[in-house]
Amino acid sequence: MQREQVNVVEEENLSAFEQSLKSNDTEEKIDIWFYRPIGFRIAQVCAKIGITPNAVTIISIFFGVAAGILFYYGDLWINVIGMLLLIFANSLDSADGQLARMTDNKSRFGRILDGFAGDFWFASIHIAICLRSINEGWTDWLWVFCILAGVSHMIQSAMADYYRNVHLFFIKGKAGSELDNTRDLKVDYDALSWKKNFFSKFVLNGYMGYTRNQEKLSPKLQKLLHIVKSRYKDDLPKQLMVDFRMKNKPLMKYTNIVQFNTRVIFLFVWLFIGQPWIYFFFDMFVLNPILIYMCNRQERVSGYFVDKLTNDPTYGE
Repeated sequence: MQREQVNVVEEENLSAFEQSLKSNDTEEKIDIWFYRPIGFRIAQVCAKIGITPNAVTIISIFFGVAAGILFYYGDLWINVIGMLLLIFANSLDSADGQLARMTDNKSRFGRILDGFAGDFWFASIHIAICLRSINEGWTDWLWVFCILAGVSHMIQSAMADYYRNVHLFFIKGKAGSELDNTRDLKVDYDALSWKKNFFSKFVLNGYMGYTRNQEKLSPKLQKLLHIVKSRYKDDLPKQLMVDFRMKNKPLMKYTNIVQFNTRVIFLFVWLFIGQPWIYFFFDMFVLNPILIYMCNRQERVSGYFVDKLTNDPTYGE
């Protein structure tokens, strides 16, 4: 009897854990096996004591920035502490989204804050590695590669996040995605006053620029979204959802490659061998080609459905 009760509790916990995830399609295996379970436990504790998702995100920023600072030092053991802090920061980054879904405490500001948290971490990491490498003999020209790698990282992360939300939109609809567009954001932006809502308007202005850049890099996808939203609004037909998932799901592995786990695994390797400067060149000359391939692949998928919807008005009905 007691064993049956334990099994029931485990099934309930598993169900709650699964509900805290965005989608199996968009989750990376390392996240499912490692970060999400840790994040789920953290989210459960935070829910009990009343800590909000945004507070968790802010705490993750402090841990991530501290990790970057520790990478400045040439002592491997200090670097290892930084690695552990960065792993914990990413666990918190996982927890904030899971907590938001568990408590239904979602907000656009929370999404914006969560999206930029990683940029704070890696800005700290890039600066620390650059200063360390210059101290070890590199010239000041390394700052050029540091900045280029940083810009590359921001674009890679932005497009990976965007494509994931597009995928979620097509398999779960508007309610299951955090997909934004500049047209709707502009309406909300214009409704705010610089005098009364300075901070909110300032943040939304930056987010509009961020979203606009995502849209500029995906013209065929924008055409597809325009056709879909004008024809179906937010009630996507089942056939379109099934077909899009089948064609777009293989793309998700590339969004994972240019995100946190892959780059951090290689960063840790180079820290262990005492050559962290390699990270800049990995970002530019390995991850950027993957970014380009990812964008081209998504455009081909979008082009396929644009043609399908344009040439067959009854598709999905």
